[in-house]
Amino acid sequence: MRLRACAALLLLLSACATSAPDPRERVSRNPRFANLQRAATLPWTDGGRCVVREASQPWPVLVEKCYRTLDHDRLEFHDTTGRCTVASADAAAVGLGFCVLAAPEIAVGAVIVLGVVVVGVAIEEALDAYELRHASPEEAGTSRGAKVSSREAEAQRKPKPEPEPAGQDRQPPVPPVPVDRTGRASCEPVPVPHAGEDDPHNECADQFPPNRYPGMDVLVGGVRFDALQVGVRVLWEIKTHQFDTYNAYVQRQEIAKELVQIEKERGAAAACGYGYIIGVSTQAHKDALLRANRFLNVIITGCKR
Repeated sequence: MRLRACAALLLLLSACATSAPDPRERVSRNPRFANLQRAATLPWTDGGRCVVREASQPWPVLVEKCYRTLDHDRLEFHDTTGRCTVASADAAAVGLGFCVLAAPEIAVGAVIVLGVVVVGVAIEEALDAYELRHASPEEAGTSRGAKVSSREAEAQRKPKPEPEPAGQDRQPPVPPVPVDRTGRASCEPVPVPHAGEDDPHNECADQFPPNRYPGMDVLVGGVRFDALQVGVRVLWEIKTHQFDTYNAYVQRQEIAKELVQIEKERGAAAACGYGYIIGVSTQAHKDALLRANRFLNVIITGCKR
């Protein structure tokens, strides 16, 4: 009941708000699409299924319905305006985070996400489906950054053909890196054959993210990564070690070695405007990495050897 009372209050505040809307929100005149875009910046434990189901509701109602499916361990909330403390005792009772997130407009710094956000699969699919049905060329280019929905706009680009990697019949197109972001040609992803003949490792790298270039690693910024994820600018490092079977000494040595590699890869990915995720097979491996560096983005793949 308190969540509902807080949501009702925030809906009233939304109707009375006089501040100018964010330019990115003006681009998408459809409230459902705007909610999906907003939700795409947050981490969801259910892949965004609840968000997609409730996306046609006003934002405060969506937050009320789906608040429990957020990855709260990766979120920090700050009441930068004082609204949640002053305006509603109910909001304070149900939690500052809900009130801050459901506010009509979120102030800069109010919601801080730890680590890189990988857009939930359900949200990504819903955004893609909406753009294919409704978006004009201008909306698609502005709201998604790397996609153009009209065939005419695509034809005018006249991209230069790129050589196909050996052993691949066809490769998906790679979105260009804006020069004003990196200014370095080496940030273009270059598919290269997998470095080793570790079949279980390579199979995990191809299928879990999933890999945009199956059967291939990718070079970005002069550094080799196990996979470039389909549909997003996220690079992956895959670990399929039987970490749980190692004794404590070997585990410490393994983590120390991995951290050196991870820092090198994280730096190259960040310099080129990519997200970076480490995929591990077990919870124990994830816990060990996060104890060493709690800011790493580590996901359990469950891949077996």
